[in-house]
Amino acid sequence: MPREPRPSHFDPPSVGRQGSRPGSSCAAVLASLVLALGGCASAPPPAPPLPFEVPSAWFIAGAAEPGGTPSLAQWWLRFDDPLLARLVEQSLRANTSVQGAEAALRQARALRDVAAAALLPTLGSAASAQRGAAGGTTTGSIFRAGLDASWELDVFGANRSALNASEASARASAASLGSVQVSIAAEVALTYFTLRSAQARLQIANDNLAIQLETQEITQWRQQAGLVSALEVEQATASAEATRSQVPVLQTAIAQAGHALAVLTGQPPAALAATLEATRPLPQAADDLVLSLPAETLRQRPDVRAAEDQVAAAMARVAQADAALAPSFQIGGSIGLAALTLGTLTSGASVVGALLASVSMPVFDGGALRAQVRAQQAGLDQASSAYEATVLAALKDVQDALVALRGDRERLATLQRAAAAAGNAAEMARLRYSSGLIDFQTVLDTQRSQLVTQDSVAGASADLGADHVRLYKALGGGWQPDNPGADATANGPPRS
Repeated sequence: MPREPRPSHFDPPSVGRQGSRPGSSCAAVLASLVLALGGCASAPPPAPPLPFEVPSAWFIAGAAEPGGTPSLAQWWLRFDDPLLARLVEQSLRANTSVQGAEAALRQARALRDVAAAALLPTLGSAASAQRGAAGGTTTGSIFRAGLDASWELDVFGANRSALNASEASARASAASLGSVQVSIAAEVALTYFTLRSAQARLQIANDNLAIQLETQEITQWRQQAGLVSALEVEQATASAEATRSQVPVLQTAIAQAGHALAVLTGQPPAALAATLEATRPLPQAADDLVLSLPAETLRQRPDVRAAEDQVAAAMARVAQADAALAPSFQIGGSIGLAALTLGTLTSGASVVGALLASVSMPVFDGGALRAQVRAQQAGLDQASSAYEATVLAALKDVQDALVALRGDRERLATLQRAAAAAGNAAEMARLRYSSGLIDFQTVLDTQRSQLVTQDSVAGASADLGADHVRLYKALGGGWQPDNPGADATANGPPRS
C-alpha cells in the first residue's frame, strides 16, 4: 500500500506547539520499537565456496619454487628499456579505455554516496504566499515559511543492503580499473615487442638480401666467363627477389605496430613515427622472478577481485529484495511560521508544527516483490558462476604462461645454435662457390637456411619476451587495491 505523505509546514494552524508534547511521546514509543526490531535485520549470507580446490602449487616441471608474493610493481622496468617504460606509463595516463574505467569508478563511488544518503534524515524548506477572494470580496492573505524533515527507519536493513551493494559495486569498479590498467600495460609491451621483432627481421632480411645480391653478381661474372649457365643466374635472381619481397611486408608490420602504440598511448596513429624509427634490440627480462602461490596469485589479480566483489554486491541485492517484503517505518515532522501579513511573519506569527509516524506493509502486489527476490537470487547465481569462471581462467593463464615460457626458452637456445651453424655454412659455401669447388644449388640451400634460422631466432626472442609479459599479467601485473576514498583520477600506474 502507498506510504502516507510526509507532513509539511502547510498543516492547519490547529496543530501547533500544543501538539508537540504528544508527538514527543509518540517519538519515544517509535524509538523503542526501532530498538526492538533492529535485531530482526539479518546479515548477508557468507560467500559461496568454490566447487573446486585451488591447487597448492603450479604443476610445471622445473618451474621456480614459490617464495611468497613477488613484487610486480612496474614490471615493465624489468626489461631495461626506457622507451618501453615511457610508453607504458603514458598509456596508463592517456589511454581511452583507462579513462573510461576511471569515469566508471567515479560513477560507482557517486552512486555509493547516494545509497549512503538514504540512511540519513532528509530536511526540506518551503515558503508560500496566498491571497484569496470570494464573490468579488478579498478574503485576506496568508504567508507561510517552514522546514519539514523525514526519516525512513531502516529496521529490516533494506537501505543498509542497498549501501552494501553499492560499496561492493564500487570496489568491483576499482578492481576493474586495475584490470584495464594491467591489460593496457601488457598490450603496450606486446605491441612494442612486435615492433622490435619486425625491425630485427627487417634487418635480417636486408642483410641476407645484400649477401644474395653479391652471390647473384658472382654468378653473373661466372656466366660471362662461361663457367656456369643462365640457370644459375636465374636461380640467384629468384632467391634474391624472394627475399626482397619480405621487405615491404615487414615495413608494413612496423608501421602498423607504431600506429597501435600511438593509439594505446592516446595519440593519433602517426604521432610516434619519429620516436620509433630507430631500430633497437629486442628487450629481454631477467629470469629471476619468484612465483607466488596460486592462492596468493588470485588475491593479486584485479579481475578475480572484481568478480568476487560482484558476488558480494549480488548478495546484498538479495538481502535488499528480502527486506522489501517486511514493513517499513517512517517518522517525520514539520515546523513553520504562518501570518496574515508579510511584515508579521517573523514577529507576530504563530508557530505551527506537526509530528508523524507511519508504517506501511505490502498486502497484495501480484507477486512482484517475491519475483524480485527470485530475480536477484538468479543474479547472484550468475555472479557466482562468473566468479568461478574467472578463478579457473586465472589459474589457466599462469599455467599457460609458464608452459610457453619454458618451451620458448628451449626453442630459442636451439634456434640460436642452428642460426650460428647456418651462418657458418652459408659463408663457407659462398667462398667455395667463388673458387668453383661446389655447385650453386648448395649455395642456395645454405643461404635459405641462414635466412630462415635467423628470422626464427628473431621471432623466438620476441615470443620469449611476450611470455614474460603474459606471466606478469597472469600473476596480477603488480595491481594493488586502491584506497576506497581516493579519487580515480589520482590513481597512477599500478604500484606496490
